[in-house]
Amino acid sequence: MNVVLNLLVGVQMLSALAMIGLILIQHGKGADMGAAFGSGSAGSLFGASGSANFLSRTTAVLAAVFFVCTLLLAYFSHARPAGGGSLLERAAVGAPATPASAPAGQIPGQIPSGTSGAAPANAPASAPAAPVSGPGQIPNK
Repeated sequence: MNVVLNLLVGVQMLSALAMIGLILIQHGKGADMGAAFGSGSAGSLFGASGSANFLSRTTAVLAAVFFVCTLLLAYFSHARPAGGGSLLERAAVGAPATPASAPAGQIPGQIPSGTSGAAPANAPASAPAAPVSGPGQIPNK
């Protein structure tokens, strides 16, 4: 499946680059008027109007290929398994658990009463306190 996706991306990129090149090569609508009045550019490789038809048809084919590749890439991106590779999903699975040695009601970083002021060597660094929620968060007028 990964090979198919890489192949589709490659075809999409090549068609996009070729389409950009062909669009830049094409003449505008006003360039045909100059050829009709004998400006000298009528004797080109494809004839007076042959280059416009060839280039516009090739651009249309490349646009169709680009559009189909884009639709297939969108379809295959939604067809992936549910266990996806989302970075947020992997972070939630591998999140560290709270230490079991801390009491349930103790605020992280708070020194328990009955111990000296010095923190033990294996104690985690103090974290900022959580913001107050509920009615204490609304300022008084």
